[in-house]
Amino acid sequence: MAPTPALKDLGHEVLVADARKLRLIYHNPRKSDRVDAETLARLGRLDPKLLSPVHHRTPEAQAHLAIIRARDALVRARTLLINHVRGTVKSTGTPLPAGSAASFHNRIPPAIPESLHPALNPILDTIADLTHRIQAYDRQVEALCQQHYPETNLLRRPQGVGPVTALAYVLTLEDPHRFAHSRDVGPCLGLVPRRDQSGDRDPQLRITKTGDSYLRRLLVGSAQYILGPFGPDCDLRRWGLKLAARGGKYAKKRAVVALARKLAVLLHRLWLTGEIYDPFHSAHAPSPVTAAASPSPTGENSLVMRPPSDAKHLSEALIPLHP
Repeated sequence: MAPTPALKDLGHEVLVADARKLRLIYHNPRKSDRVDAETLARLGRLDPKLLSPVHHRTPEAQAHLAIIRARDALVRARTLLINHVRGTVKSTGTPLPAGSAASFHNRIPPAIPESLHPALNPILDTIADLTHRIQAYDRQVEALCQQHYPETNLLRRPQGVGPVTALAYVLTLEDPHRFAHSRDVGPCLGLVPRRDQSGDRDPQLRITKTGDSYLRRLLVGSAQYILGPFGPDCDLRRWGLKLAARGGKYAKKRAVVALARKLAVLLHRLWLTGEIYDPFHSAHAPSPVTAAASPSPTGENSLVMRPPSDAKHLSEALIPLHP
């Protein structure tokens, strides 16, 4: 990755191939550096898309994304320690009160048995320190959103999408014009099913899970909030609940993944067009064909069919997605 910016500065077109898509190279029984270079050159001359080029982030975006990933590492460490404390206390038969992770180190000490204080007090101190550091990262993330990436304010309009998810979305995709269509974001983030169709055989497979796993996890978390008990009423929630109501063993999980994909498409559309998110866009949008009465030359009323001006926006911003 390091030579890529330098080569671009020299005026070269740089193509970084996706190694997973180049089975022609790594399954070659006569593999060597010379043969690999020749194969890459032939594929690049024939059709660069055969290389599945990888988009590299700018150094600034990489540095800002490191802040979010560092915060995520601390959150996961805190969760691990909280689970350890709960499991240790539970083995003594003492229930611990429920509550948020941010206030765990303040609420839990009175409920811990005296015999466990020597073992768990250092862990509680570590949890408190992690909480303070996570809050410091939260302030950095909010400052980045306001000072460097104001477009995240548009992406935070849907309930369930916070500053971390919005900033991670902008930093991961970096350029909304990379995608010809908003719906292309779903496959990029691995939120579409695999496909292994041949003749009459077309099995239903799991999602590909390609692309950035961290952003995919954030979008799934946002989708779970929208479909959860505290999710606000909106088109996204109604669509997800309708999908989950179809039944089946994994209907709820499929609905969450499908809603995460739909949310990824919607966020890209908001980012690209700069439009304000309308939680009830489907209810407010006109029908595909609007009939308006106008007088005819004969004096009788005739119907003039006028397509709505935002029909294209409706089809791309809220496209139906299927798990």
